[in-house]
Amino acid sequence: QLQLVESGGGLVQPGGSLRLSCTASRSTLTDYAIVWFRQAPGKEREGVSCISKNGGITEYGDSAKDRLTISRDNAKNTVYLQMDSLESEDTAIYVCAAGWVCQGWDTAQYKYWGQGTQVTVSS
Repeated sequence: QLQLVESGGGLVQPGGSLRLSCTASRSTLTDYAIVWFRQAPGKEREGVSCISKNGGITEYGDSAKDRLTISRDNAKNTVYLQMDSLESEDTAIYVCAAGWVCQGWDTAQYKYWGQGTQVTVSS
């Protein structure tokens, strides 16, 4: 049973940067595509980024695609989401999930979910 744990969230000023981590336990991430979603109060869940099993394919949502970089280090069983030039609109709970392949932003396609990490962008 794959378990996912997010880390790296916190409070940052506008224009700052964070690197989120999604780390697997009990099993390996090697066979899974990993997607990041975010959800802010009063808003719909939004797809942020997805990376294929071997890292050869990366996808980004429209909202922050120019400020994001997704990567993975399978040796560390971890997927990273580098976020730069953060804005107040980026404030949300960020959650990683695992599936067979990147299937767009349909949450039903991703079988395993982490608990989420809070990102707050405020001065």
